[in-house]
Order: sequence, then C-alpha cells, then structure tokens
Amino acid sequence: MTEERITEHTDQDGHTHTTHTIVSDGERRKSGGTTIVLLIVALIAVVAAIYLFSNMSNAEVAKDNAVENAANQVGDAANQAGDAIENAADRVAPSE
Repeated sequence: MTEERITEHTDQDGHTHTTHTIVSDGERRKSGGTTIVLLIVALIAVVAAIYLFSNMSNAEVAKDNAVENAANQVGDAANQAGDAIENAADRVAPSE
C-alpha cells in the first residue's frame, strides 16, 4: 500500500513550507513477463506428464502381450507333450 503525506510548516516569519512524503510498504508489482514464463513452464510440464503416462500405458500393453505369448507357447508345449505321451502309450499297448 502506498500513502502520500503532505505536511505544512510555518516558521516564525510566517513563511509556509510544504513537504510531500510518499510512504510505501515495499509491495512490488509483478511483471506480466513472469506470469507468461510460469504459464509456459506449466504447459511444458503438463505435456511431459501426458507423454510419460502414455508411454507407461504402452509398456503395460507390451508386457501383457508378452505374457500372453508366453502362456500360449506353454500351452502349445503341453499339447505336444500330451500327444507324445499318447503316441508312446499306443506303441507300448496298442488300442484294439
């Protein structure tokens, strides 16, 4: 807050002297440039966060696909093992 004080002094001869004093509490105004820079930095941070979260989502999908492929391979191997056991059993004791 800024306050202006006007003081008038009269000396013994009758002369009047006026003193103007401006008192400020030290509050400074912010410049518009600082606000713009902060908005740009905030925008960059938001874009970076969106980019990182989208990459995390892609990594989760890739991980899920890898697990699915591994499970399919294990299932295929189990089927092949089952077929081999049936073939071996048929050779040992043929079905009638």
